[in-house]
Amino acid sequence: MTPLDDGDFRAQVDVRVRQADLGRDGSASTIGMARWLEDARIRLRLPGFERLVASGGFGPFAILLVGQQVERLGPAGPTGARVQVHTGIRRVGRSSFTFEQVIVAGGKRVGAGGASVVLADKSGPLQLPAELIADLTELQLPDTGSPAAARPGPERLRREHYSYWAPLRSRIGDVDSNQHVNFNALATWYDEAVAAFTAHAAGTGAAVPPDLAPWSYRIQYLGEVTYPGDYEIGLTVRAADTESAHYELGVFREDTCLGVAEAVGPVAPRAHR
Repeated sequence: MTPLDDGDFRAQVDVRVRQADLGRDGSASTIGMARWLEDARIRLRLPGFERLVASGGFGPFAILLVGQQVERLGPAGPTGARVQVHTGIRRVGRSSFTFEQVIVAGGKRVGAGGASVVLADKSGPLQLPAELIADLTELQLPDTGSPAAARPGPERLRREHYSYWAPLRSRIGDVDSNQHVNFNALATWYDEAVAAFTAHAAGTGAAVPPDLAPWSYRIQYLGEVTYPGDYEIGLTVRAADTESAHYELGVFREDTCLGVAEAVGPVAPRAHR
């Protein structure tokens, strides 16, 4: 797989680091970086498609995220500092497309990620219009031979796959304009489950758990998580060594799996990844 240069990315935006983006170590958290990637995607200009929508030639539609990835590669911050998010298009399909992104601070890559997006109406996914495909093609990255994300195996959708459970209740503040729990809110649920598991494993009881938040997530969204609702996050440790733990997670409402994630994080507290 051939690595990309920052210059391969046609779109870039500056993002100001906010206090809410920082983790417990004083540097930007993985979830904070996921918000920067979202901000850059929202600010991306697609002029041909925007003109088509404004003229009434396409729609109504919703933009649905079906998967996202984020990896914290190094420290970023403090509050008020600026980072740069570079955005390109990895794949364009009949009804979906995939972003690839990197985060740069002080001339170094401190984060990376991306997302797969579907345009849909009440009947299901919509075919991408030619105007949108043309816009996306302008932003397409060189082919590096990177594989497409694999679909979760059937075992990931069953409760018996998971050995630890963390109950969670959706909050009205989690609901976005699509009238379901926002994808980044769901990412924080996985963070909550890992924290609950590490507290349980460390035997800290009601004390603050050790800072073992994952430095990477690969998330796939399989169904709508709504409000009000009581949910559970299932977690199992797929592998672990002296440096890192590899988690498999799933969000369930009773016996229905609505999303899965893979996460990698430290097994001992550290100042920075």
